[in-house]
Amino acid sequence: MAEENKKHGVLHEAIMQTEIPDDVADGVYANVVSVVFSPAEFVLDFGRVVPGKNNVKVKSRVILSPINAKHLLHNLMEQVRRYEQQFGEIKIPQRFAPETPPGFKQ
Repeated sequence: MAEENKKHGVLHEAIMQTEIPDDVADGVYANVVSVVFSPAEFVLDFGRVVPGKNNVKVKSRVILSPINAKHLLHNLMEQVRRYEQQFGEIKIPQRFAPETPPGFKQ
């Protein structure tokens, strides 16, 4: 496991244990994310949009250093690759441009 993690650039998983407090364990559902950045940080606002409504309610904000943002990018790419290997390709409907949240029309 540690060797496989090292191969994928996630050695930190092999040496750190994750503890999830009860008040965080249920998670927060989001169907849209907005990303902005400065030289010092990336800010990810996770929100929920309801079809037919014009607003997005931000449910959670995560702030990352540029290095951790890049680690997240690589980790997410690897996990999507593994998911698609197991369950098949994730198809994105053409009517949604990458920056268009579900429920919004162009």
